[in-house]
Amino acid sequence: MNAFVRKRVKNIQNDILSGITVALALVPEAVAFAFVAGVDPLVGLYAAFMVGLITAIFGGRPGMISGATGALAVVMVSLVSEGNAMGTPSENLGLYYLFLTVILMGLIQILAGVFKLGKFVRLIPHPVMMGFVNGLAIVIFLSQLGMFKTTVGGEKVWLEGESLFMMIGLVGLTMLIMWGLPKIKATKKLPEALVAILVVAGIVIFSNLDVATVGSFIRDGGGEGLKGGFPVPVLDTFSKIPMNLNTFWFILPYAGILAAIGLIESLMTLNLVDDLTETRGNSNRECIAQGSANVVTGFFGGMGGCAMIGQSIINIKGGGRGRLSGITAAIMLLIFILFASSYIEQVPIAALVGVMFMVVIGTFAWSSFRIMNKIPVADLIVLILVSGLTVIF
Repeated sequence: MNAFVRKRVKNIQNDILSGITVALALVPEAVAFAFVAGVDPLVGLYAAFMVGLITAIFGGRPGMISGATGALAVVMVSLVSEGNAMGTPSENLGLYYLFLTVILMGLIQILAGVFKLGKFVRLIPHPVMMGFVNGLAIVIFLSQLGMFKTTVGGEKVWLEGESLFMMIGLVGLTMLIMWGLPKIKATKKLPEALVAILVVAGIVIFSNLDVATVGSFIRDGGGEGLKGGFPVPVLDTFSKIPMNLNTFWFILPYAGILAAIGLIESLMTLNLVDDLTETRGNSNRECIAQGSANVVTGFFGGMGGCAMIGQSIINIKGGGRGRLSGITAAIMLLIFILFASSYIEQVPIAALVGVMFMVVIGTFAWSSFRIMNKIPVADLIVLILVSGLTVIF
């Protein structure tokens, strides 16, 4: 009985600490994806909170993290742009078309779960999964390279000289802490990602180093800051947009594409987390939870979302296995928005980049190099092809 209680307490501790780490890493990603989609940073942050919370509670895969993602954001760019063109610039109709599309997207995903279409992801061959994982690792790596740029005269240019060396040094220090901390017996149980972020942030703040932070990242992208209120229903959506067949036919293709991309990415991430934890999630339940989360976030002014492979791996590697880890991440994100925005804005981007680089190393299936000459040629071609297509598209 004592052993059972100790195990439960340890799991709770790991879930909470891992959830805090994930919440810190969620901030710049949600903001970045909001900029990609052409909407306010709070639209991305609210989506990360609502989608993350609902899927953590009701989803089919405990320990998996969901939020605003780049895969969906790149599709939303065109939707927001076309929607804005239907009215005057001051009306900002693209944003309201986005909210309506996210609601329809969620309804489609719920239907996929109700009709039990989620089970078909189990039919994906292993070479496809391995290629997908390798491709995503490369995508995560490439997405972080943009953090090595700064805004000069309204344009993004690569860092140079002292600024570049400072960035590389802080990223390297973050990775070194994450690599070395688990090897020290006395600190083995500490969440290495969270410790690394706090140490590097402390060095930057107390040394008054001039480096990019979460706050400067938001302002460079055109945002005013991280501070926001509690999400409230966006009732203007139904008054500013004509609710007729023309609107339905306009948003339907976008909703269908977003629903498909969201479910594919979520269910493939579910499979990956299944493999990492040697447990089995419920794909149809995940479809319904993802859909319900997107319906809610559309009503409350969020940009929608799906499972996030990078954040999910950060969570799993940090010991987060239960629903509490995802719930903690979502609630901490909301707390950051409401009460701790000034502190989170001081976190250096380099620390978060270092964490994501370690995620890349942990995500990439390095074993694929060892088995290249041992698997059928057809499987090898599929593995390389899927990796390439994942990076390209």
